[in-house]
Amino acid sequence: MRKLWMALVLMLVIFCTGCTAQNAGTEEDGLRIVVSAYPAYDFARQVAGEGVQIRMLTRPGIDPHEYEPTPQNMIDIENCDIFIYNGGESDVWVDELLKSVENDSMRIIRMMDCVTLLEEETVEGMEVETEDHAHGETSEEYDEHVWLSPVNVMQIAGSLCDTLTKADPENAETYEENTAEFLSALEELDARFREIAANAKRTTVVFADRFPARYFTEEYGLTYYAAFPGCSSQTEPSAATVAFLIDKIREEEIPFVFSVPYSLSSLPQTISEETGAGILMFNSFHNVSDREFGQVTYIDVMTENAQALARALN
Repeated sequence: MRKLWMALVLMLVIFCTGCTAQNAGTEEDGLRIVVSAYPAYDFARQVAGEGVQIRMLTRPGIDPHEYEPTPQNMIDIENCDIFIYNGGESDVWVDELLKSVENDSMRIIRMMDCVTLLEEETVEGMEVETEDHAHGETSEEYDEHVWLSPVNVMQIAGSLCDTLTKADPENAETYEENTAEFLSALEELDARFREIAANAKRTTVVFADRFPARYFTEEYGLTYYAAFPGCSSQTEPSAATVAFLIDKIREEEIPFVFSVPYSLSSLPQTISEETGAGILMFNSFHNVSDREFGQVTYIDVMTENAQALARALN
């Protein structure tokens, strides 16, 4: 079925490219950057600043784990100078598109290649995935949520800057200045998380939901328990998983549990009612709403996560 879908996409691309070729000479000046999802969109605009075109393939308000590509996605990639994507479970559809793209001059940045990867793991009490993920027949060996560590984002920003300066040397100074400013904000954010962790009453967090924060907890020395792995397609856990999390929260007197954006799970509310623990949002920054698009930044979201973390650990 997927092969048939890809064939239809290619036929539509050929047709649409022919229809849009006449507009190629009317595009604005500046680098054309295409990204798969919002983390890459925000990092690109922080490093590139004004004067470049950045187009995001996924739509605001849609969980990237559930996204299905369109013919226009292929056209956008065919016509860009730089393509940025994360890699991993959410971007399996990107890998399929790239196999068919004919753009020899395009520079590709895969954010997972910019950092030291951690394997996705199943910790005690976590629901074991029993079915294939939505976007591939095989699961990734490594956790894809690399951007939830500010330290990783520093490395990604450096790679973005290097690529932009090579693609557009005339504006290298601007890219380098923007990157330095972004790195300074990331360093402040990193220092804040370290201070929170160092002065906390506890070091355990509980996600009554999917767990996207492996890189985050590893970076700041936190122990975690969760209902599902980060890219799980499941929404409701078994009775054993629910019981384990409830017992753990009572045993360690955990005051808050975390949920994540765009979740369909009722588990946070169930656990809250059973234990009295409050519910906090840990924003995984996978995507944003239509209203937030282009307005909310990684620094904004992670600053809110810092505030939530300080409450959860004290």
